[in-house]
Amino acid sequence: MYRQARYARSTIFELRGESDFCRTKVEGAVDLPEGMERGSRCLPELSEREVVKHYTNLSQMNFGVDNGFYPLGSCTMKYNPKYADALAALPQVTEMHPLQDEETCQGSLEVLYRLEKMLCAISGMDAVTLQPAAGAHGEFTGMLLARAYHEARGEKRTEVIVPDSAHGTNPASAAMAGFEVVEIPSGKDGLVDLESLRTALSERTAAFMITNPNTLGLFERKIQEVAALVHSQGALLYYDGANYNAILGKTSPGQMGFDIMHFNLHKTFATPHGGGGPGAGPVGVRRHLEKYLPSPRVVLEEGRYRWERELPDSIGKVRSFHGNFAVLLRAYAYILRNGADGLEAASERAVLNANYLCERIKAGYDVPFEGPRKHEFVASAKRQNKERGVRALDIAKLLLDEGMMAPTIYFPSLVEEALMIEPTETESKETLDEFADALLRIAAADAAAVKAAPKHTASARIDELYAAKELILTWKIRERKAGN
Repeated sequence: MYRQARYARSTIFELRGESDFCRTKVEGAVDLPEGMERGSRCLPELSEREVVKHYTNLSQMNFGVDNGFYPLGSCTMKYNPKYADALAALPQVTEMHPLQDEETCQGSLEVLYRLEKMLCAISGMDAVTLQPAAGAHGEFTGMLLARAYHEARGEKRTEVIVPDSAHGTNPASAAMAGFEVVEIPSGKDGLVDLESLRTALSERTAAFMITNPNTLGLFERKIQEVAALVHSQGALLYYDGANYNAILGKTSPGQMGFDIMHFNLHKTFATPHGGGGPGAGPVGVRRHLEKYLPSPRVVLEEGRYRWERELPDSIGKVRSFHGNFAVLLRAYAYILRNGADGLEAASERAVLNANYLCERIKAGYDVPFEGPRKHEFVASAKRQNKERGVRALDIAKLLLDEGMMAPTIYFPSLVEEALMIEPTETESKETLDEFADALLRIAAADAAAVKAAPKHTASARIDELYAAKELILTWKIRERKAGN
């Protein structure tokens, strides 16, 4: 794959340059403001063969769940089943328009209605909105719901508490919704420090945002005590659904005492993930928050489905139209295909895979904090960095030469030289052993060789600092500055 990908280093645009056609003036009048007209169409003159070869080689540069191991911690990069893609590609889905009459899309409305009920049953929530377009968008929606709830009660609550192991989107979502963010430290066991939480809580607290299991892969054993503390101050408990893949069929946010949560359908229910494409981050709430959910909502009356828009307490729309239907359909199909037993088995396999891999690599890496992991674990390259100057970043780079995607690195920040690994349930023991063997080889490898990696990818070792400062966001090739 990587040998073929090297072709892309010399693109067809470099080979051809700008042809005479690029300097041909566009004929005909244009109704554009002065200074915005395009004077030429700078397009290369290419044969069909060259175009096909170029884009085929570009496609082979991509690394994804379909062609390799993708242990990106906290992202749950599980395999996406193709039956769900086939359903989403049906003309009844792709050719439907969100403004068409309700009578002409009863089947689609039924899917949305039934998916909401399924997510309620799975999560222990009382109502769900499917509008949010991604997990972070769901967080933001949840914070808007919390704000609406407190304002309706005449309470001015200005703070949202997050643990130091929280996903970065948690404090960002709270801040975007107008709240001040209060961070609390984890305890020595990697779990929420109850005394720190008790100190941070006050009449100013609107919500406490947390995921369970947390980003270390540890289950918050005192979650009911956490819920009691939060509720005793009149605040709401928010569940970040990023790690839901670990608890399907075992417990639920509703059982733990959460008031609001978001789902990551791409993580838990295997819909496409990443690449800037469409996502879905439905939000579930308990009964006392239902009336604030975004509008419109699908309702069933006398055997017909329709959009209910008369919702006076709703926070309004958070997304154009009704959410990303094709992504929602994939999740609906995945849930139906697996059933309750299948979803529970998926979580069991995910937990088994994470703990097996964790034990396999302990001979070469430190794994801080005690206790069994759930869906993921965080190892540390602190020992390698101290003894040989090899960082987590260097290890991640060499894994690319092994033909595997690197895990998440340097997160969460409370683990030095963190390697955050999540194998998911879709990987075989053979794949896990290959990855463990690669990590152990790297742990014992020559430091200079590790620091020089990768050598076999389409691009070799990247100067990350330069790349971050000098972004190239166009296909036109620019010369690298001298000395960089």
